[in-house]
Amino acid sequence: MYQKSPEIGKGVDWILIWLYAILVAIGLLCIFSVEYRSGDGVLQSFLGFKKNYSKQFFYFGACVVLAVLILLTDSKFFTATANLSYLTGIALILATFVVGKEIKGSKSWIPLGFMNLQPVELCKIFTSLALAKFLSMTETNFSKPPAQLVAAAISFTPAALSILQGETGLALVYFSFLIPMYREGLPPGYLIFGASMAVLLVASLLLSTKTLLITFTVWGALALFINKRQIRRNNRLLLMIAGCWAFCILFVGVIVPFTFKHVFKKYQADRIFSMVGVDNPFVNKNTGEIISTADEKAKQKKNNQQNYNVKQSKIAIGSGGLAGKGFLKGTQTEGDFVPEQHTDFIFTSVGENFGFWGSSLLMLIYLGLILRIVTIAERQRSTFSRVYAYSVASIFFFHVAVNISVTIGLAPVIGITLPLLSYGGSSLLSFTILLFILIRLDADRQMVLR
Repeated sequence: MYQKSPEIGKGVDWILIWLYAILVAIGLLCIFSVEYRSGDGVLQSFLGFKKNYSKQFFYFGACVVLAVLILLTDSKFFTATANLSYLTGIALILATFVVGKEIKGSKSWIPLGFMNLQPVELCKIFTSLALAKFLSMTETNFSKPPAQLVAAAISFTPAALSILQGETGLALVYFSFLIPMYREGLPPGYLIFGASMAVLLVASLLLSTKTLLITFTVWGALALFINKRQIRRNNRLLLMIAGCWAFCILFVGVIVPFTFKHVFKKYQADRIFSMVGVDNPFVNKNTGEIISTADEKAKQKKNNQQNYNVKQSKIAIGSGGLAGKGFLKGTQTEGDFVPEQHTDFIFTSVGENFGFWGSSLLMLIYLGLILRIVTIAERQRSTFSRVYAYSVASIFFFHVAVNISVTIGLAPVIGITLPLLSYGGSSLLSFTILLFILIRLDADRQMVLR
């Protein structure tokens, strides 16, 4: 039986709570500005549970109750139940394959009547706890590959299941767990390799295969010439240069073309290339435009719709100018030109209503929130609490960076919400639980939890 803290406010980081409350309030105002129309009764519509801003208001009320319960819970409860909660989260994701409800092409929701629960959202919390539990175990030697593989399995199993559900956007969020793993000693070689792969991929999108093959060959020859003396003394350097050259040639000349021709659907490849502003070179122009099945036609239509969303999103943000058009005065919002504006594209309402200065202020609030979480992480005595805190900071950073990049056209549309602002019970619930578990752990930071 776990004892509850006698004082709910003892040791609590109120700065983090205030930042949370400010962001939720901004989110409610943004959802309200998207849906409210003149003639609607403000008080009646807020209490009617019919409008999305009304539902979000009640979800927030439920989150406040849940936050209080978390703050009254003994910190040891989270360490003791970390593995069990993770298994529960995996079971909930698996349950969607049986009882799941399909929404926007993704069968990742469990209908609860008053709301739809998305287990992969909640599983971010459980994964953070399970990863923290594993890395804080005394027998875990994270410098060894077996421990690194276990940590990777914990982090990416929900992502793999999410991809099978058709929810690729949230699956990418789980790569944010690489940051806490790096903080705890993951060799930088993994990150260097990942960054190199990303650079190679972008180069493959922007430049022709022939140009890249010539470039890598010239680079390899220069490397051999410059290091010829060292190579005579150490043959390993020759093998390293040759291996890097061969991998680059293989990646650009074989892996990338094969992936875009035979793995990705045409609409998926087109979306990736449109992000960097070039045409898809891996499709036969004589046959590439032919769409044979109804399913492919539907996907092509969805891709066109997403391109339309981004175009309207950029128009709405740009129309706000420096100071914005004013609250409830956005013409793009008033005309319902931006689809999904209350969820994935909620940032457009900030840009249109409050302009560049308002958007910058929101970014500063998010920056303050993430930096505060990192500060909290570094003052923990417990490895468990530190890993969990870095997981929370990474998840927030990933969501904010990707969501805003999508709305301004710097990333493809992958369906990631803006934390605490976007409409959605599952999203608000998951971010609330993430933060308040951290606040509870930080309140007991003098303890060493395992």
